[in-house]
Amino acid sequence: MKLEFTTVDVFTDRPFGGNPLAVVTNAEGLSTGQMQSIAAEFNLAETTFVLPPQDAAHTAEVRIFTPKAELPFAGHPNVGTAFVLARAGQSYSRAVAGDRLVFEEKAGLVRMELTREAGVVTATRLAAPVPLSIGEEIAPEIVAEACSLKADDIEVKGHRPCIASCGVPFILAELRSRAALAAATGRSDIFLAEVSKQPATSIFIYTHADEGDIDIRARMFAPHHGIAEDPATGSANVALIGLLAKLRPEADLRLSKTIAQGVEMGRPSILHAEAEKKDGVVTATFIGGQCTPVMSGSIDLI
Repeated sequence: MKLEFTTVDVFTDRPFGGNPLAVVTNAEGLSTGQMQSIAAEFNLAETTFVLPPQDAAHTAEVRIFTPKAELPFAGHPNVGTAFVLARAGQSYSRAVAGDRLVFEEKAGLVRMELTREAGVVTATRLAAPVPLSIGEEIAPEIVAEACSLKADDIEVKGHRPCIASCGVPFILAELRSRAALAAATGRSDIFLAEVSKQPATSIFIYTHADEGDIDIRARMFAPHHGIAEDPATGSANVALIGLLAKLRPEADLRLSKTIAQGVEMGRPSILHAEAEKKDGVVTATFIGGQCTPVMSGSIDLI
């Protein structure tokens, strides 16, 4: 069995930036165990496996794996997979055309929009498959210790650290300065001892910025899951934009932010986040960005 794959760097306009992703475009017939083994072999933050859709009205079924586990939903894998399939123009001999795709995933249907320049797809954007949910608050001291910070580095005026999700839960915490953000380092011992006890076990820290096109700078740590730091976390950023929209006083709002992540680890990423709020309720959240193809090849399975 010969599998075809493409790797892309997601949320960047140039190779070797952003968040790398492997996309196996003909995964039909693979077992869950085989997918997990292939994802471990790539050893990227995520690998996606494209299958024929269960409903012919949709583009594809997409399964997402880290090197250790399957995910119900994630941001950069969807953005990158949509980019790969749109560039290919077909999937399982079915045309991939137009500017909208629909993926079937564990978390539900994920709707994608494409951006083209001179007829070539350059960027994609997803709508989160489930509404924003806000969970319990997390003690600032836990976040600070897990990220090698002081408790007073955590900003609590806007919101205390809390769990938020648009398909995957994260602990979101605002920091008071970019200096604190740059100084942060994930401590695997604290993540194992303290963060792993929480309903969400990955920490996403951010600070507001006023730097030209950049509105927010962010970092994400999950060292106990094998992710010392993630260069671009679409599912966390889409929850963040939802939370920020919810916190705004306006009853009706369309909020857009440009977010930089991965800078401190040498994988600069730019994510474009947007939320819609009606009658005081966040009704939709989106995340998107550019992609760059890097490698393609095949895998021989005996």
